[in-house]
Formats: sequence, structure tokens, C-alpha cells
Amino acid sequence: PMGSERMEMRKRQMSTTQETPGAAQAQHSTGNRGSNACCFCWCCCCSCSCLTVRNQDEERARRTSHELQTEGIPNCEESPAPTLEEVNAWAQSFDKLMLTPAGRNAFREFLRTEFSEENMLFWMACEELKQESNKSVIEEKARLIYEDYISILSPKEVSLDSRVREVINRNMLEPSQHTFDDAQLQIYTLMHRDSYPRFMNSAIYKDLLRSLSEKSIEA
Repeated sequence: PMGSERMEMRKRQMSTTQETPGAAQAQHSTGNRGSNACCFCWCCCCSCSCLTVRNQDEERARRTSHELQTEGIPNCEESPAPTLEEVNAWAQSFDKLMLTPAGRNAFREFLRTEFSEENMLFWMACEELKQESNKSVIEEKARLIYEDYISILSPKEVSLDSRVREVINRNMLEPSQHTFDDAQLQIYTLMHRDSYPRFMNSAIYKDLLRSLSEKSIEA
């Protein structure tokens, strides 16, 4: 009986030894396939389409950022220093404030302190788009405006309701100078209602008004 048990034990050991290389080979094969796979696809080439798409997205983001830095809205519009009369006129209506580059610059400086400068940048980008007549330039600028101010993935996304977003999405099928008209009006109204009253009571406006008043008295 003891001999029979030993024989059974040897058979089991031999059987286990024979099965181990095959199992290890299968595991190695599976491991190789897993190591070559990326994302959710089981492809065996290193130039996976997922990586290609990801690289294209990163390159597009870098290109867009560069374009904005070199061709985008400047830190401020070129304009002569405002006069006391102009600054007083800004208090009469929001429209008068937005009509002059000096007024937009001062208001934009205030919006920056409230972390809502994107509203002015979007409005200015829409105004610039309206001046274009070349179809390819219009399409490119419309795409940049959408990516920078409409996309929910953008840190500079402006606040728009769902109706206006639907209009924009339809308009983007064939962009024109007026693709963002409804959105521009909504942001203009938002700045007028929410930010403009605070600007009129801000240190930025009061200091400017005081400085020009003192210069006027000295003159």
C-alpha cells in the first residue's frame, strides 16, 4: 500500500510538471497581449488609434493656446486716456461705457478682479468675428470662439442658457459672422445687469474719476 501511494504521488508530480510549462506559456502570451493593449481596445500594435487621437487632441490644444497668445485679444485695447467727460458719461449708461475702448478697458480691469473677464473677451471676440468676410477665416474664428467660451471643457466658458446653446450648435454646422449673436446679447445683458452696477461703485472707477477730477481742477 505504501508503494502504491508513492507511485500515485510521483504520477501527480509528473502531471503537474507537464502542465506547468503550458500554463506559463499561456500566461506569458496573455501578459504580452495585455501589455501591448491601451485604453479599451485589444490592439497589438504600438501605434494604437487611441494614442493617435489623444496625441491629435493634445496637439490641437497646444496649437489653440499658441494662436490665442499670438493672435488673440490683447491685454487691453489701444486707446487714448479717457477724459473726465467720458468717464462721467460711463455712469449714464452701460452702452456709453461699452462704446469706447477706454471704457471697455476699465470695465475689463474690474471684471478681472471678479474672475469674469471671459465675458468681455467673448463679447469682443464676437465683435471681431462680425468684421470678417473671408469664409475660411470666419470658420476658424468661430471654432476658436466655441472652444474657448462655449465648450463646457473650457476654463473660460461663459454662462449661457440651454436655448442659446442649442442655437449655437445649429449655427456651427455652417458658421457665419452671426453664429454667436444670441449668446453675445445674453452676455452683454448679464454684464449690464450684474457687473456694471458693481463697477460704478468700485475703487477702479472711483479712483479714475477722482484722478481726472483733480487734474481738471489743477488745469
